[in-house]
Amino acid sequence: MLEDISGEQIKEQFKSNSKVRLISMIVGGLIIVVLGFFLYRQFMWKPANEKSKETNWAGINYAAKDSTALAIDELKAHVNKYDGKVGGEVSQFVYARQLMAEGDFEAALKELKGVDLTDTYVSVMAMGLQADCQSEMGDYEKAYSSYMSAANANDNEFTTPMYLMKAGLCAEETNNFDKATEAYQTIKDNYTGFASQKAIDKYLARAKNKTTK
Repeated sequence: MLEDISGEQIKEQFKSNSKVRLISMIVGGLIIVVLGFFLYRQFMWKPANEKSKETNWAGINYAAKDSTALAIDELKAHVNKYDGKVGGEVSQFVYARQLMAEGDFEAALKELKGVDLTDTYVSVMAMGLQADCQSEMGDYEKAYSSYMSAANANDNEFTTPMYLMKAGLCAEETNNFDKATEAYQTIKDNYTGFASQKAIDKYLARAKNKTTK
């Protein structure tokens, strides 16, 4: 049947049928959007993304040398220029850490909340640093929740017990000794290397003793 429909008939149907015209315009619009996105990714975003990873070395080098003021200036400019690109997000993470070194925990927290990276380790560390900022500002309840989120984000022998330990300490600051006991007990039961290194039994006994009072 399709071979019986002429080109003229198709044109006539397009002119007379508003639904056909609407569908055609929608499909055409989608094609343009998809094509535009592909061209942007291929010819604009990818080169800018690669450049973002190649041009943040100066700021990171300053940070590695503890030249905090120089690192902040360099990294802030790089974040402003390459925000949303991989190199820009890495710079934002390091920039926030430098702000913490300067004691500007509120600004650091704001920057850390904006870090968006697929790397699991850096993402977990960004969550942990947010909790550090909240703890430094005396907001121990939020810090506890953030530490627990960081601890549960990626189970491993390094970050998980470290953030559970910090969560327990924050729970103690708010007199929530049940939560502190739970955090310390989890470390004792599941992360024996960290537990022995940090003498976790001492913290566990202290929290348990206070829950009974």
